[in-house]
Formats: sequence, structure tokens, C-alpha cells
Amino acid sequence: MSQTVPVPQGLPMVRDAGPFDPPRQISLLRDARPVSPLVFPDGHEGWLVTGYEEVRRLMADTRFSSRQDIGILHVPYEMSGMPAPTEPSPQVPGLFISMDPPDHTRLRRMLTGAFTVKRMKMLEEQIIGIAERQLDDLARLTPPVDLVKEFALPVPSLVICEMLGVPYADRESFQANSAQFLVKDQTLEEKIGAYTALTTYLSELVTRKRAEPGEDILSDLARHDDVTIDELTGVAFLLLLAGHETTANMLSLGTFALLEHPEQMAALRADPDLLTGAVEELMRYLSVVDIIYRYATEDIELGGETITEGSTVVVSMLAANHDPRRFDDPDALDVRRNARGHLTFGHGVHQCLGQQLARIEMRAGFAGLLRRFPSLQLAVPAGEVKLRTDMNIYGVHALPVTWTETAR
Repeated sequence: MSQTVPVPQGLPMVRDAGPFDPPRQISLLRDARPVSPLVFPDGHEGWLVTGYEEVRRLMADTRFSSRQDIGILHVPYEMSGMPAPTEPSPQVPGLFISMDPPDHTRLRRMLTGAFTVKRMKMLEEQIIGIAERQLDDLARLTPPVDLVKEFALPVPSLVICEMLGVPYADRESFQANSAQFLVKDQTLEEKIGAYTALTTYLSELVTRKRAEPGEDILSDLARHDDVTIDELTGVAFLLLLAGHETTANMLSLGTFALLEHPEQMAALRADPDLLTGAVEELMRYLSVVDIIYRYATEDIELGGETITEGSTVVVSMLAANHDPRRFDDPDALDVRRNARGHLTFGHGVHQCLGQQLARIEMRAGFAGLLRRFPSLQLAVPAGEVKLRTDMNIYGVHALPVTWTETAR
């Protein structure tokens, strides 16, 4: 495919097309050259993959490694607080998202039973109850309120804490450390400090569960004698971080998107049966986990380009989910769209383990919010909503909302 746009010098990150769309330069690249060279700030010549089919093929090809210990994974944007990596990162025990088979397979297999569709359906009423109680608390407050603090963050935090056996009373500490860990531009000391605080807490927790297991996922894992405490800690870190940060940002950013598209919100209120499909459409449209990385372990042909061994490959899930070759009018939010096939949960061996849980939480959260707050609106101009462009999981830092009436 011929090049019609310049090779980017660093990853375009400014949301200049609006808070819900890919940066304009990334969209132009996707349409002209969906597998594009990318010059990293440290001079590394890697690749940016933005096309839907190309991202799908890449994620199904295990020659594109998720490991961080076999070569340097270069950072595609300037980081004033941290030096550019000069050597591979050590493998973190238990962090199976950064592993390849068979190590990835061994740990993930132990968790599949906990996240089956059947088990999630059994938990659905419990999750709906958690969301409704949080909505009760929200309705008792005097607006304006921050929807992130009072609803979007507590719901998935309560759910994942209950599932993992993490005391919800400890939420302020783990939420603060999780958020600090996800800041893009921070010093090495700050990142290590947040990670160390969180993993120290979780190591003590899983050690107690190994000694006295309960009825929760971490206790179930702790019963496996072939899993070390360090591995248990890594698994707990991944599940806790992913289990509350991603859904919290989907609930808050999704609400922002619906408030900015009142005709779509009205359609959902008029026909609640649209909600299941609307959740898929919101996930496609927003893609809060936008950027992921892979390492090419050999020369690989993709989309008519040859990605050379040792290249860092940056993947834009948002751009892929907005690819007009796959979705008609992709930059429009359409709650009636059939968004099946979106790549928000990934593809291949690393497809998100907790995707059914996330779907249930979002259905419960959006359904309750739309029903209970028929007059919900932003309490500030949309341009004043602070976006999480500084974080590795996209969303809003706060969403001030108000209302004039509530309902049951």
C-alpha cells in the first residue's frame, strides 16, 4: 500500500477530533497505510498498526510476543519523568498478560472456571444489587456530584473486591496506587512506589489466603501448590487493576458519550431492549484500553509490510474499532448498530478473561442510571470535562453531573 501521509515521529496522542474519536493523524494513517512505520522518540524504527483486519491478524499471531523480557519494548511517546528503556524488562511472576504460551496458558487456565459465562450469569443478580445500592446512595446526594467518585468507580470496585476476596475497606489505598501506576508521564520512583505499595499489600493478602483460604478467587488460586506467592501476587495485581479500572472508565466515559448524544440516550430510555447491543457499541466506540504493544520475534509480513525481528509494534484498538472498512460510519455512536466483532476485549490467546463480567457490570450500571435519573445532565460545559489523556486507560478524571428528579 503506497504511503500518502508522513511517517509519524512519535505516537499521535492529542484528541484533536473530539474526546471519543482517534487522533486525526492516526485515522489518516489507518485509511492510507494501516500498517505504518513509526519513529519512536529514542530513534527506534518500529510500527503502528491501526486497521481492523491487520490488528485482528496480529493479535492471533503468537510470533508477535507479549513478553517484555526478550527485547526492548520502546515507548512511543516522550516521557519526561522516566528514562527510555535500554534493556528488556524482567518478567513479573504471575503477570500472564505479559507472557506467551505455555507460561500464559498455565496461569490463565487456572482462572477460566471463575469467569465462565455460566458463573457470570449466576452472579448477575448480585451485581445488579450492588449497582442499585450505589444508585440509592447517589440519589441521596445533593447535585452536582462527581459520577466517577460516587458511582462509576465504586460499582466495579465492589464487585471485583467481593470476587477476589479483597477487603473493600482498603479501596482508597489500592485505587490511589492503581491510578498512580497508570499515569503515563511520571518518574521512575513514583511508578515503582505505586507498584511496590500495591504488590506488597497483595502479597500479604494472598499469603493469608494460602494459610486460611476462603470462598473467593484468590483463595481458589492459593489452594494450588504449584503456584508461588509471587505468582499469586502478580495474578492478584492484574485482576484487581483490570477488574476495576477498565469498567469504571467505561461507565463514566460511556455516560459522558450518551450525554453528548442525547438522541442515543433517548432511544435507550424508550427501548431498554437496546441496552445489550448499546453496551457493545459503547465499547467499540470508546475503546478505553486503546494502545497495546507487541514485540516481533522474527520477520513477519502483515498488511503488505514486513515487520522486522526486534521491532516494537504499537497497536491502536481505538483506530481499529473505528475502521470504515469494518464498520459503517464508524465515528458515529449508534446504539442500534450491530457492533459484534469489535476488538475492545482483544483477540486470540490474550482475549480479555473478564469480558462477561464487564458486560454484566455495564448493563447493570447503564440500565440503572438511565432509569433512576431521567433528567441526568452534565453540570459543566463538555469542554471542561477533564479527559484521562495522561493515563494508560482512557476515560475522564471526573464527571460532574446534576439532575432535577429521580425515579425507582
